[in-house]
Amino acid sequence: MTETNNADFVRLNCAVLTVSDTRDESTDTSGKYLVDALTGFGHRLVEKKLLIDDIYRIRAQVAHWIASPEIQVILTTGGTGLTGRDVMPEAVSMLFDKPIQGFGEMFRMLSYDEVCTSTIQSRAIGGLSNGTLVFCCPGSNNACKTAWEKILEPQLDSRVKPCNFVKLLPRFKE
Repeated sequence: MTETNNADFVRLNCAVLTVSDTRDESTDTSGKYLVDALTGFGHRLVEKKLLIDDIYRIRAQVAHWIASPEIQVILTTGGTGLTGRDVMPEAVSMLFDKPIQGFGEMFRMLSYDEVCTSTIQSRAIGGLSNGTLVFCCPGSNNACKTAWEKILEPQLDSRVKPCNFVKLLPRFKE
């Protein structure tokens, strides 16, 4: 169970990237879920993009956001599966200064209750790049909901104890 402290809520600046060959803005339900979840929680959406499954376009967009001093958190949805077009981990992992292995591990552990052994097909990953947190979630709404509600929301909440990513943000570039 997550405990909270008396700290003030800290609003983070976020970007959301959906990767899909089949969705457009009107059918991007997982990207919309992440936007609604983070803004509903009190964080600020700086930018949202939808790109096709192209490793170089994905890498360029995420690198652009990582280089922006305004963006503190990048959430992506899609491209984490095993098909030939699923390239999210390959596109972004090379940009990580430090991987956050626990994100993918915890996501798969929590997903087991929902999709049983199918969770091994997910390559959800997280990492730290230039002081920016990057989390790559699968493309389904349920997967994004699991990642947000059970992992990201509490870790992106300055009031959660014993620790959270928000408290560490100023120290990421030490």
